[in-house]
Amino acid sequence: MLKENIVELLNAQITHETYAAQLYLQMAMWCEERGMRGAASFFRSHVPEEMNHRDKLVNYMVESGAKVLIDAVPAPRADFDNLVEVLRAAYAHEQKVTAQIHHIAATALDEKDFSTFNMLQWFIAEQREELVLFRGIVEHIELTGFTGENGVAMVQMNRYLHRLASGEAHPELS
Repeated sequence: MLKENIVELLNAQITHETYAAQLYLQMAMWCEERGMRGAASFFRSHVPEEMNHRDKLVNYMVESGAKVLIDAVPAPRADFDNLVEVLRAAYAHEQKVTAQIHHIAATALDEKDFSTFNMLQWFIAEQREELVLFRGIVEHIELTGFTGENGVAMVQMNRYLHRLASGEAHPELS
């Protein structure tokens, strides 16, 4: 039986993961509206991933006999100045989610809830991958001097994000 504070944190994380899916879908739509199909593809590829994260939490709670409460998901930000702002916002979001997962894991350890802590190891590893990915994109922006303006650099960034979405590129090597 999960303790109430763990149940509350896991339920909140279910909402956070659903929000992440909505955020990435909104970012994809922002890119689509501006003709950046590669960037849109990159963000769209993250939507089912975030829903999978949500489902893993739901399944764990159901298996544990905990009450799952589905909360309202706030509307994500929809307006950005340029693609650099979108990408930096995505990286900041992944940093926030990582902190949330680490907080739940620390609480589980404090409560001696080793089952929840063990389950969260998958999320900790997943968040590390996400941070590496998005940090690599931000580093790519900085290395190339991309400012978000239309032109050759935009086309190259759009192609780069498409290659990331299709698994053809690795941010830590580009």
